[in-house]
Amino acid sequence: MELVFRHDAYARNCPAIVTAADARGIRLDRTVFYAEGGGQPGDIGVLKLADGTGIPIVSTLKGDGIDDVLHIPGDGTALPAPGTAVTAEIDWERRHRLMRMHTCLHLLCAVVTGDVTGGQVGDGKGRLDFNLPNTALDKDHITAELNRLIRENHPVQPSWITDDELAAKPELVRTMSVKPPSGQGRVRLLEIAGVDLQPCGGTHVARTGEIGAVEVTKIENKGRQNRRINLALLG
Repeated sequence: MELVFRHDAYARNCPAIVTAADARGIRLDRTVFYAEGGGQPGDIGVLKLADGTGIPIVSTLKGDGIDDVLHIPGDGTALPAPGTAVTAEIDWERRHRLMRMHTCLHLLCAVVTGDVTGGQVGDGKGRLDFNLPNTALDKDHITAELNRLIRENHPVQPSWITDDELAAKPELVRTMSVKPPSGQGRVRLLEIAGVDLQPCGGTHVARTGEIGAVEVTKIENKGRQNRRINLALLG
């Protein structure tokens, strides 16, 4: 399956052919739909048919292989036959908010020093958990630093590294809860120029200025060492 979002996160739709459809979901030969993973929700949207009707897609999940994507149709929807031509179209406004927040969480990794123990990208909001025992965090300071990095409009660029190169640079892996997929020969990196570099397979904006203003809404103690930082987009 060709994952169009992997090389173009701004693609809103693409022509595709149904390769399989069963109780698990609908598979296509190519897709713009991002499958849930790495703390980022799967895309929602529609598969448009040639007759003008559409199959609502209420979730997108990973299938059996690393490039296998399952498009989950709404309840009671008739499944298309293999070979059916469709146009796969995501809910772009929601996806763009997810992209903005996901990139912002990478900025948070640069502002707060500590191993990431968990996180979630949400629609207009997000959070990261850090392993920070005996550390006091200033909500206003973190908010100010995030907005400074956003205003500086740093370029955001994906690249690739081999499994061996990543193994030689373990410091690139910031997340303790989600390990980058290895064993495929290469791993995707996400670089915010001069700010952050770490493995990530999610979708992101092209420059930090596109994120817009953000706010740290709450900092919570989650256990003896975990500190949860909650963010929200302000527009």
